[in-house]
Amino acid sequence: MKAVEGWKKEFLGRVAQLTMGQSPDSKYYSEEENGLPFLQGCAEFEARFPMHKMYCSQTKKLAHAGAILFSVRAPVGKINIADRDYIIGRGLAAISGIDVNQSYLEHYLIFKEPSFRNASQGSTFEAINSAELNGWPINYPTSKPEQTKIAEILSTVDQAIEQDEALIAKQQRIKTGLMQDLLTRGIDEHGNLRSERTHQFKNSPLGRIPVEWEVKSLEQLTTRIVDGVHHTPAYAESGIPFIVITDLTGSADINFSNTRFVSERDHRKFSKRANPKSGDVLVTKDGTLGIARIVPPDAPEFSIFVSVAMLRPNQDVCLPELIWAFFESGEFLIQLGALSAGTGLAHIHLEHFRSFLLRHPPIAEQQLIFRTISKQQDLINSAMSGLHKLKKQKTALMQGLLTGKKRVTALLKKEALML
Repeated sequence: MKAVEGWKKEFLGRVAQLTMGQSPDSKYYSEEENGLPFLQGCAEFEARFPMHKMYCSQTKKLAHAGAILFSVRAPVGKINIADRDYIIGRGLAAISGIDVNQSYLEHYLIFKEPSFRNASQGSTFEAINSAELNGWPINYPTSKPEQTKIAEILSTVDQAIEQDEALIAKQQRIKTGLMQDLLTRGIDEHGNLRSERTHQFKNSPLGRIPVEWEVKSLEQLTTRIVDGVHHTPAYAESGIPFIVITDLTGSADINFSNTRFVSERDHRKFSKRANPKSGDVLVTKDGTLGIARIVPPDAPEFSIFVSVAMLRPNQDVCLPELIWAFFESGEFLIQLGALSAGTGLAHIHLEHFRSFLLRHPPIAEQQLIFRTISKQQDLINSAMSGLHKLKKQKTALMQGLLTGKKRVTALLKKEALML
């Protein structure tokens, strides 16, 4: 491949200062604020700002404020920026640019994270050592202004991504509060949120509820409550999707893209017990509890494992969303704790499902409630779509700007003329 004019390929250790962490002797660190905060590995710095619980008085392995904290042990390649001076342990390295702009270096290391991960795998312990890190090749423009401009462009996209993520988090909080209000107080025929100052309420086993509401068991609101096949089936290379817990927990919907399969013959046999269809609610009942997903209209035929329950709402009186919201809100955990007190259960048994109590608005009001919640979800989906586009844009920009395929020299010339 022809070298890019004005660019250079060099080893990381020749263009940056690398400090590999080393765990100090136990006599040098404690939980008391004596010395500098100590970071052992990746788990302590994945947040926006590094977190620490220990302090160290030995200052040999020092990461100065502004240094790139680089994880050298699983997961290799994760980075953060030191917000102050730290002592670093064996799981980290500190990297500071010399011939390369620090911000450019930060973006380059993020760009190369998958390569670091791949290079560190294949042994019994995923890690990268000092020689490998120092000898890692890095491509960069020799012009410092070009390095700076590349970093500025990518940082601008990062800021836009952070703003979108903050907006989504805010919209999620609004949705959570809205669901709490609507599912405990409801909405009247004029579209107003009920309160005890303006509407009548009554006592119930679940606290105060609008007088128009009832409290009903999940058994009263459904026509079927079952779980899936109670033995591990013989899997097939193709056939009918077989849904297990991970197919519900891996995304916001039922994930049919990576399922296991069973034969049509086994599926027909399993369907005698559980035959999921559009509008049913699937709920995880073992290990990871209470993850609920509504079966969409376009779902293929599928079977379920014993770790998944199938709840079929009586849609004359109960929308699937009402059951979904009961689990999504986490309210089931409070009732499950009372139902299984003293047993230490990590399961929801079918008798628990039947006994769960739900606040039950009239069906017309349920429709109003979930239309309102759906509008809020549409705002979140729109913001998430924008975030997805930004991340794709950043990936494309990194691929171009950090390899020299896309140059910023024209921008630099234009800026120079404007001075």
